[in-house]
Amino acid sequence: MNHESQPLLGSQGDDHHHHPTFWSSCKTTTINSYFNILLIFVPVAIVVSFIGASDSVVFTLNFIAIIPLAKLLGFATEELAMRTGSTIGSLLNATFGNAVELILGIIALKEGLIRVVQASILGSILSNILLVLGFCFLLGGATRSEQTFNNIAAQTSSSLLALTVLSLLVPAAFAASTPADKVKEGILALSHGTAIVLLIIYILFLFFQLRTHAGIFEDEADEEEIPHTTLVFSVILLLGIAALVSLHADFLVGAIEGVVEQWHINETFVGIILLPLVGNAAEHVSSVTFAMKNKMNLCIGIALSSSLQIGLLVTPVLVLVGWAIGQPMTLFFENFETVVLFASVLIVNYLIQDARSNWLEGALLLSAYAIIGLAFYFHPTD
Repeated sequence: MNHESQPLLGSQGDDHHHHPTFWSSCKTTTINSYFNILLIFVPVAIVVSFIGASDSVVFTLNFIAIIPLAKLLGFATEELAMRTGSTIGSLLNATFGNAVELILGIIALKEGLIRVVQASILGSILSNILLVLGFCFLLGGATRSEQTFNNIAAQTSSSLLALTVLSLLVPAAFAASTPADKVKEGILALSHGTAIVLLIIYILFLFFQLRTHAGIFEDEADEEEIPHTTLVFSVILLLGIAALVSLHADFLVGAIEGVVEQWHINETFVGIILLPLVGNAAEHVSSVTFAMKNKMNLCIGIALSSSLQIGLLVTPVLVLVGWAIGQPMTLFFENFETVVLFASVLIVNYLIQDARSNWLEGALLLSAYAIIGLAFYFHPTD
């Protein structure tokens, strides 16, 4: 095999790819996606937000501006993933994808929008396990009878997802069975303690994933793929875009209350359906791309890692940040939301048990997401 690939490496075009320069990196980044056309909205959204346009305009323009930025964030992490292997790659992808959520969450917490923060956490988990995984199974399976992935990695992730659900079910049960006058402080203390436990579990999971059981999570190497940008360029791109995203997130969150009034929709729907679509755009695009290339371990890794990071890292961090800045952020969600999450995780666990997927399973997950979206749209909010 080595001898066959020798002439290819010597060819002019490939050699150019092997040693990307700063300029070739810029060029590749510019033309890597049709989404880049939407980058026009980035300066427009910033200007409009600073001059104090109506909330609807600010929300819409910043919403559109975050989409190409999230795609670029995915591109930069994919470039880094080619140098680090699929485990660290999917971890990077999930982490930087979730950076958007964490930034949105902290900004909304400072504004005191605790319901929006809780809704966006729930929405992120739901959109990853139902919408992203659904599209992966549907589009990846459209041209194949079935796709396979690593059973142990998927099972470990789904067990941790079950723990995430437990961390939300316990406060709900606690609230339902405690006298009304003692609920508030009891749940706050319970949430702070649970947040610390979840963070410890997340650190242990990282150690499991990257050190003791790294082989389970590693995808088969793809020799065709080589980085198109320099390492320094990828890192600068990653950090620069994360900064821009946080700026747009700030404007977006600031406009939520106005939008809720003007569009007559409830803020839970905004938090559960709209915000995660923006926040998870990077993972959505990357995961589906990998599924279509039949790299199912990487695709499942991104979708489930992302949900786990939301449940075991972002949520407890937001609870602790709320504790630090005096905002009563807890793990007590509405009963309706907790039941929806429990049922969703149950469905996903059933579907990934056999370590095989097909397009019909994708359609099932997408229909579950559609039903939940409808329910939240019509669900009355206090």
